[in-house]
This record gives sequence, C-alpha cells and structure tokens, in this order.
Amino acid sequence: MGGFFDFGKTLIIIGLVIAIVGVLLVMGGKIPWIGRLPGDFTIKGDKFTFYFPLATSILISIILSLIFWFIGKK
Repeated sequence: MGGFFDFGKTLIIIGLVIAIVGVLLVMGGKIPWIGRLPGDFTIKGDKFTFYFPLATSILISIILSLIFWFIGKK
C-alpha cells in the first residue's frame, strides 16, 4: 500500500510544479524583475538580438532546488 501512496504523492508534487511553472509563464510579463536582473545579458546587433538570462536562470535553479530539497526530506 505504501507504493501507491508514494506514487500519488509524487504525482501531486509534479502537478504542483507544472502549475507553478505555468503561472510564472503566464504572469512573466507582469513581474517586472524577471529577466531584468543584473547578470542577464542582452547583446543587440544590427540584425539580431541575443538574450541570455544567466542571473534569472540561477535564481530559478536555487528556488527549485530548495523546493525539491524540502519535499525530499523525510
């Protein structure tokens, strides 16, 4: 019976993470500091624009790592 409980818990967690990512994607334009942190690089040329959100990626990675660390503790 424990296997089904663990599987159900895992599905709920995955669903919550997907929902949170979806909300962030929908509201991404309304959060002014997402993508504009110091360390996010934008290089504009004559015919191209290169954008590399390094600081935003690191921040999201830290937040997700903390969430999964708290979830994984037993």
